[in-house]
Amino acid sequence: MSLDQADPAALPAAGPATRKTGRATGGAAGRRGHDRRAGRWWTPWLFLAPALLLFLYFKFIPMVSALTMSFQDVQPYLGNRWVGTENYATVLQSDGFREAAWHTVVLAAGQTAGSMALGLALALLMEGQGRRLGFVRSAAFLPVVVPIAVVAELWRIMYHPTSDGMLNSILGLVGFGPSGFINDPDSSMASIMVTGIWRGAPYDMMIFLAGLTSVDRGLYEAAKVDGASRLQRVWHVTVPGLRSVFSILFILAAIRGLRVFTEVFLLTNGGPDGSTEVVMTLIYKLGLEQNRLGVGAAGAVLLFIATLILTVVVHLLRRRESK
Repeated sequence: MSLDQADPAALPAAGPATRKTGRATGGAAGRRGHDRRAGRWWTPWLFLAPALLLFLYFKFIPMVSALTMSFQDVQPYLGNRWVGTENYATVLQSDGFREAAWHTVVLAAGQTAGSMALGLALALLMEGQGRRLGFVRSAAFLPVVVPIAVVAELWRIMYHPTSDGMLNSILGLVGFGPSGFINDPDSSMASIMVTGIWRGAPYDMMIFLAGLTSVDRGLYEAAKVDGASRLQRVWHVTVPGLRSVFSILFILAAIRGLRVFTEVFLLTNGGPDGSTEVVMTLIYKLGLEQNRLGVGAAGAVLLFIATLILTVVVHLLRRRESK
C-alpha cells in the first residue's frame, strides 16, 4: 500500500517538536521577508530622485545663492564684496520699496478677496452633476490654463484707452465716458486687480466645488424647513462648512498676490508714474536692469520672509480654531 493510500490514523501525529520547528521556519521566513522589504526602503526615493535633483539644482541652490548675494556687493567678473546688512538697509530705507510694498499688499488683498468671492459664487452656481455643468466648468476653468502672457495681451487689447476700445465701447453704451484703465494712474491698479481676479477665480472655484461635497446636505434641509432663505442657508451652512477650504485658499491666494509679477510687468511694467510698482517688479529692475544684484537679492529674501510669516500665522490660527 502506497503512502497516499495509507490510513491517516496510522500516520504519526505532529508532535510538539514538529510544531516548534514549523513555527521557527515560519518565523525565519517572516524575518527574511521583512528584511527584504526593509532592504528596499530606498525604492521610493529612487523614483523621487529625478524630481529632487531638479528641485535641488533649479530651486534650492539658487535660493542659497540669493541669500548669500543679499549680504554682498555683487560685481560680476570682478569678485563679490561682503557688505553685511547694507543691502537690506538700502531696500528698507528706499521710498520706492515702501511704495512697492504697499501696492503689493493692496493688490494681494484685492485679488485674494475678489477671487475667493467670485470663485465661491461660481462654485455655488455650478454645483451638481450633469453634462452641461461639466462643459461649463471646463470653459470657466480656461483662464487658469491659458498662459499668463496671452492673458495679459488679451486684457491689454480690451483696456485700450480710446473711445473705440472694447471695454470703453461697452461703457459708452451705458453712458460712461472712456477710461484710461492701465494708462491712468488712478485706475491702473484696479485694472490689474480685475485681471488677477478673472484669472484666479476659476482656480478657487474648483477647490470650492471639492469642498462643497463635504457639506452635510441634511443641514440645508433643516435650514429650509426653518424658513431660511437661500442666502441665509449659504451664510449659515455653506460658509461654516467651508472654513478649512477658506483657510487653504487664503494662504494660496495671498502667496499668489504677494508674488505677482508677470501681469504687472506685461501690462504696465510698474507704470504709469509708479502707480502699479510692486515688490517683484522692483526687484527685477534693481537686479537686472540696474545691475544691483545684491540689493535685488535682499528684496527677494524680505519677500520670502513676509510670505513665510503669513503662512505660519494662518496655520497657527487654523490650529487654534480646530482645538
